[in-house]
Amino acid sequence: MERTRTRAGAAVFLMLILGHLGNALEVPLDPKVLEELAQPPTITQQSPKDYIIDPRENIVIHCEAKGKPHPSFSWTRNGTHFDIDQDPKVTMRPRSGTLVVDISGEKAETFEGVYQCTARNKHGAAVSNNIVIRQSRSPLWSKERNEPIRVQEGEALVLHCRPPAGLPPPIIFWMDVNFQRLPQSSRVFQALNGDLYFSNVLKEDSRNDYICYARFPHTQTIQQKQPITLLVLNLDAVNETVAALFNETDFFSDGSVEERKPTFLIPSGSSSSKMVLRGQVLELECITEGLPTPEVSWSKLSGEFPDKRTSIVTFQKILRIVNVSDADAGEYRCTAHNRLASIHHTIRVTVKAAPYWITTPRNLVLAPREKGQLICRASGTPKPNINWAMNGIPIENSPEDSNRKVEGDTIIFEEVQTGSSAVYQCNASNEYGYLLSNAFVNVLSETPRVLTPANQVYQVIRNNHALLDCSSFGSPIPKITWFKDSQSSTLEGDPYLLHENGTLEINVAQALNSGKYICVARNTLGIAENHVYLEVKEPTRILKQPKYKVAQRNMNVVFECKVKHDPTLIPIMIWLKDNGELPDDERFLVDSDSLTITDVTENDAGTYTCIMNTTLDHDSASAELTVVEAAPTPAVIYEQPDPPTDLELTDMKPRSVQLTWIPGDEHKSLIHKFVIQYTDSLHDHGHWHNLTHVPGSKTTAHLELSPYVHYSFRVLALNAVGLSDPSNPSHMYKTNPAAPDENPSGVKGFGTERDNLMILWKPLSGLQANGPGLQYKVMWRQKDVDKNWTSVTVANVSKFMVSGTPTFTPYEVKVQAINNNGIGPDPAVVTGHSGEDLPVQAPDSVQVLVLNSTLAEVHWEPVPPKTVRGHLKGYKVYYWRERSLHKHNPHRVEQQFLSFSGNKSHGMLPGLQPYSLYLFNIRVYNGKGEGPASSNLQFETPEGVPGPPSFLRITNSNLNNLTLEWGPPNDRNGHLTGYILKYQQVNNSNELGPIEELALPANKTSVTLPNLKYSTRYKFYFNAKTGQGAGPVITEEAITIMDEAMPSRQADIATQGWFIGLMCAIALLILVLLIICFIKRNKGGKYPVKEKEDAHTDPEFQPMKEDDCTFGEYSDTEDHKPLKGSRTPSNGTVHRDSSDESLVDYGGGDGQFNEDGSFIGQYSGKSSIRETAEAHSPVNTTAMNSFV
Repeated sequence: MERTRTRAGAAVFLMLILGHLGNALEVPLDPKVLEELAQPPTITQQSPKDYIIDPRENIVIHCEAKGKPHPSFSWTRNGTHFDIDQDPKVTMRPRSGTLVVDISGEKAETFEGVYQCTARNKHGAAVSNNIVIRQSRSPLWSKERNEPIRVQEGEALVLHCRPPAGLPPPIIFWMDVNFQRLPQSSRVFQALNGDLYFSNVLKEDSRNDYICYARFPHTQTIQQKQPITLLVLNLDAVNETVAALFNETDFFSDGSVEERKPTFLIPSGSSSSKMVLRGQVLELECITEGLPTPEVSWSKLSGEFPDKRTSIVTFQKILRIVNVSDADAGEYRCTAHNRLASIHHTIRVTVKAAPYWITTPRNLVLAPREKGQLICRASGTPKPNINWAMNGIPIENSPEDSNRKVEGDTIIFEEVQTGSSAVYQCNASNEYGYLLSNAFVNVLSETPRVLTPANQVYQVIRNNHALLDCSSFGSPIPKITWFKDSQSSTLEGDPYLLHENGTLEINVAQALNSGKYICVARNTLGIAENHVYLEVKEPTRILKQPKYKVAQRNMNVVFECKVKHDPTLIPIMIWLKDNGELPDDERFLVDSDSLTITDVTENDAGTYTCIMNTTLDHDSASAELTVVEAAPTPAVIYEQPDPPTDLELTDMKPRSVQLTWIPGDEHKSLIHKFVIQYTDSLHDHGHWHNLTHVPGSKTTAHLELSPYVHYSFRVLALNAVGLSDPSNPSHMYKTNPAAPDENPSGVKGFGTERDNLMILWKPLSGLQANGPGLQYKVMWRQKDVDKNWTSVTVANVSKFMVSGTPTFTPYEVKVQAINNNGIGPDPAVVTGHSGEDLPVQAPDSVQVLVLNSTLAEVHWEPVPPKTVRGHLKGYKVYYWRERSLHKHNPHRVEQQFLSFSGNKSHGMLPGLQPYSLYLFNIRVYNGKGEGPASSNLQFETPEGVPGPPSFLRITNSNLNNLTLEWGPPNDRNGHLTGYILKYQQVNNSNELGPIEELALPANKTSVTLPNLKYSTRYKFYFNAKTGQGAGPVITEEAITIMDEAMPSRQADIATQGWFIGLMCAIALLILVLLIICFIKRNKGGKYPVKEKEDAHTDPEFQPMKEDDCTFGEYSDTEDHKPLKGSRTPSNGTVHRDSSDESLVDYGGGDGQFNEDGSFIGQYSGKSSIRETAEAHSPVNTTAMNSFV
C-alpha cells in the first residue's frame, strides 16, 4: 500500500511590495494610488532607432508615455521643431504621441529624416530615442547582355551577381530556369557577396541557365539577373578550335588537365584584418581555387573557438561566430591544401563595442529633504562618453540647483526640495552608437496609506507557516508595526518574523495564533492602520486507509477510507483508479467513506486512491486490487509493446510543455510506464537523454524544461517483457534564453605561490548556461578584514589567479554565473587560503629519551601557528649515525628522516644501530616545504647483540682435521666477549649427528679442529657475542679427505679417453660372462626345455623381457634367488660394511656386488643416489646401460 500526504497553506500573499533601496521609493502599481499621485512622464513605447518603412503603407511612428497629469507630446524632425498642425498629411493620435503619416499621393521618401518625441507635463519632460525614418528600396536590375563564358576544363571561375543596392540589402541565391537551386559543393559555392565561385570547372558545369536571384525581404519582392551561359572546353576541343584558326593539328599535345596548387581568391595575400562589433555576427570567408579541389580548415592561433557560438558553414569556407564577445578577438588562420601544397591566410580580428548598459538609471521617489542618486553606467569599445540632460536640455544649460551635483556617471541629490521633480536623460555614446535612458526624480510628501484590503481573513492549516500582508505607501517611507487583538506590545521575536515589505510571518502556526491582527504604518506626516484576521484550522487526516485486495472474478470488493477534518471546512471525497477518474460504470458505488466494486473483472485490477480535499489541504491513500481467475487459464504469449504514436505538444510555456501520445499495442502485457526522452539539437544534437517517466495508465506528461534548449521528444513504453522501440520524435520546441538558475560548483581557493590565490570552479554545461554569453563573476575578499568584494568577470575559463596577496591569508571567494539575460542566484561563499611560504621557526625544547639499543623517543615543543605560514603538515626528524662507539666501526651512515603528521610533539625513532653515537634535528613542514632545523642534538645507544661474523671459511682440510678462519662482525654493537662454534657430522642421507660446541675468545680469528673422521662432511655454526647476548649465526660445510691427491687424481682419470675405453671393455667382458653363466645354468635345469618350447607358437624366437632383463621363456624362480657368495637378509636388502661404504663414496652411488664378487654399482645405472659436493665420475651410465 502506498500513501501520500500533502498540505497546502491557503495564505494569500499580495505582491504589492514596496522596495526600499538607498532611500528610493517605488510608486505602487495600484491604479487608485496612481490616480492621486503626481508623476513625471515616462516613455512606455517608441519606434526602433532605425525604422525602415514600406513605401506602400502609411507611416506610423510610435511614442507612448504615462504621467500624472497625462503628458502632452511634441516632435522634432532633423533637429528642428516639427509643426504637425501645418502638415495635413500628418496626424497625432488622441492622448498619445504616435504620429500617423498618410502617404497617399505622396512619395514616402519625402518623410525620411530623424524624428524625436518629447512627452511633457508640469513635473518634467521625457524624450525618445532619435528615430531614423528610411524608405525600403528594391531597385530593378540594370539591363545587361551576358555573353557566353568559355573556360578551359580545370580552370577557376567566378560568376558575378552584382545585385542592385537595396534597403535593407537583398538575400542572394542562384537557381536555374526551373527555379531549382543550383547544387553547391566544396568545389562550387556561393560567397558572402553573392558571387558563385568554381575552384575548378568540370565538363558537366556547362549549362545556359546560371541565374542570380535577389530577394528584398522588406517588400517581399524577388528580382533576377539575366541568365549566364557557361561553356567548359576540354583540351581536345581546344585543339580543334586552334586547329581551325591557325591550321595546326596538335596545338596541345597532351590531353590531360594540369593540376594546380591552392591559391586564395578571397581574401588575397597571406594576412588581412577585420573589425566586428560586440554582439554581432562575425563571418570570416576563405575562398580558394586549385586542382584537385582544395580542402579548407580553420583554427584560432590565440585560443579556442567558443563551442556554443561557432559554426563552420558553406563547405568549410565560412567561419561564423554569433553574439561576438571581447574574448573572440585574436588571430584566425585559414588553411587550404590539396595533394600538391598547403597555404595559409591569417585574419586579425578586433572587437569593438557600441555602448551597452552596466547600470541603467532608475526612477527615484523621494520625500522632501531626503537624499538619493541616479547612476548611469555603460561600457563599450572605445569607452562611451556620458552626457546628462534634464527635461531634454543638457544639464549644463539647465537651471542651477545647489542640492544637485553631477559626478561623471552619477547625479547626487542632497536634501531635495518640493517642486524639484524632473526627468533626467542619460546618453552614453561612442563612434559605434548610443544609448538613451530616462529616469525621473519625483519629490512627494504623502501620508501613509495601507494598500492591503481591510478585514481580510487568512486561513492556514495548523503547523504550516502563515503570511499576513501589510502593503503600504507613503513618503517618507512608512515604518510598519504589528499588534494582536487588544495587546499594546508589538509583535517581535519568536514566533514572529517581520519582513522589510511589512509582511508578518508566523513560521509554525498554532491554534492560539488565531485572532485579529492590527498593522500600523507610520511616517512623519501621519499614521494609518489596517485589521486582518487569522484562522488556524485542523489538518485533514485519513484514519482508516484502504487495504490491498485480491479478488476472484465476479466477486465484490469494498475499499474503506475514513477521514477526520476541521469541522469548519467542507470536505470532498474523490476516488481515482490508476491516478485517473473511475470508469463510468454503475458497478462502481461511491459512499461517504468507501468504494464498492461489484462483479469485478480483469479490467478492474489496478491502484485505487481515495483523496479527501478541503479548501486548504488534502490527504490521500492508495491500495491495489488484483483480480485472479478461479480456474487455471491457458498460457499467454507476451511481447514487448509497440512504440507510442502521434506525439503532440500543447500548453507551451517558457519552462514547461504538455506532451501527449497514443500508446501502441500492449501485446497482452500491461504497460507499466512510459519513458520520455529528449535530445537538444542546439547543444548535444543526436544524443537522447531520459527526462522523466509516467505510469502506464497515463498518456500525457507535464515536462519541466530548461531555458535556451531546442527540444525534441520521444516516448518508449515498458511492460514486463521489456522496452518498446522509440516513437517518432515530436516537433522541435525551442525555449527562450534566461538568466542562469545555478552557479558553478566545486569552488576552491588556494595558493600556488606565496603571493597569489588561485580560484577554481567547475564550469556550467551548455544546458546549465540557460542562454548565450555565459560568463563568470569571480569575487574575493580577505576574511574578517575586507567588507567589500573585489570582482572580475571572465569567460571560457574555469580558474582565475589573484596576485599580490599576503602569504597564507584566509580569503572568502565566490563565483556567480552570468549570461546575456542576467545573473545567477547569490553564490555560496567558500573559504580558501592564499599561497604558502616556508616556515620560519624551528621547534624548541628538543629532548631525547633512549628506550633500548634500537629505539629512541624524541620530544619537542610545537612551533606557533603563525610561524608555519601554511597548512601544518607535520614534523620531520632527521637523524644519522655519526659513528660507532667501538673504535673498529668508525664509519658514518647516510642521513635519514621520519615524518610525524599533524601537530605532534613527540615521535619514536626505531631501527637504530646499537652502541652508536647519533645526531638529529627537527623541522616543521607545510605544503610548501620544510622550515629551519633545530640545533643538532646527540644521543648514544647502549650495547646490543653483535652482527654476524664478517666471514667463515675452511683454509686447511686434512684427513682428520680442519682449520677454520673468521672475521669479526662488521657491526659489533658493543664489546665482543667471544665466539661460539658448533659443528656436527652430515652423512650421505643428510642425517645430522650430535652437535659439538666450542667457546672461543674474542681476540682469536682461527681454530684447528683435530680428531675428525676422515672422508666425512661436517656442518659448522658460528656466531659472536657481547654482554647483551649472542648474535646471528653463519654456517659453512667441509669434508675431511682420505688422501690429498685423491680428489684431483679422480677428476683427472675420469676425463681420460683410455679410461673411458677401459670401462667399455670391462662392461663388454661382464656381458659375455653373464651370457655364458646363463647357458651353463640352463643346461643343468630341473625341468625339460622341450615341453616349454612346444607350448609356444614361435619356437625360433623368444623376446627378452625389458623389465627384468630375462628371456621370456626360460625364466625360473631360481633366477631371482640371490647368487652364491651374496648375503641376503630376511628383509631382502643388501647391507654394506665399512669398506663397502667407502667404495660407495668413491663411486658416487649405492653400489652392489655381483655373484663373482666384482663391483658393478658404478656401471649398472640402477642407482638413485643423492648428489653431493664431491666430484663424480664422468662415465656415461646411460650409454653403458644400452650397451649391457
